[in-house]
Amino acid sequence: MINLLKATILCFSMGVMVSCSAVYRNHGFTPLDADLAKIVIGVDTRASVEKTLGAPTTSGVKTIDGFYYISSRWRYFGTKAPAPTDREVVVVSFTTNNLVKNISRYGLKDAKVIVLSRRVTEGGSGEISLIRQLMGNFGRVSAEDMLLGV
Repeated sequence: MINLLKATILCFSMGVMVSCSAVYRNHGFTPLDADLAKIVIGVDTRASVEKTLGAPTTSGVKTIDGFYYISSRWRYFGTKAPAPTDREVVVVSFTTNNLVKNISRYGLKDAKVIVLSRRVTEGGSGEISLIRQLMGNFGRVSAEDMLLGV
């Protein structure tokens, strides 16, 4: 009986210790410095950069003139919300002639905010839902309006 109790306590203790360990997940891709060294500023084009480094995580279409390679490392711990522990952004910017203008690397510690996309759709009627509009009309109907309507 004592051995069973010891085994149960041991298994419970091991389960608690394992469930409290942090789990790390990596997302995205940033090229290595050796690969970035292969790119020549003022000589390479968008096509040659994509061939050397691979497809970017995101790229500018109209207003932004560069490729963005983004990677991040997240820490999952117990029931807490996941938190980023590391983030890297490599920006390869181009001139109007599609030649490489600059290569920059930013980290989480740099705290550089880059707006990748900004799509704001203004909702009609002040973002009021259909149900709220219908419920709001109930108080506006008077008995006189109902009698005159008949």
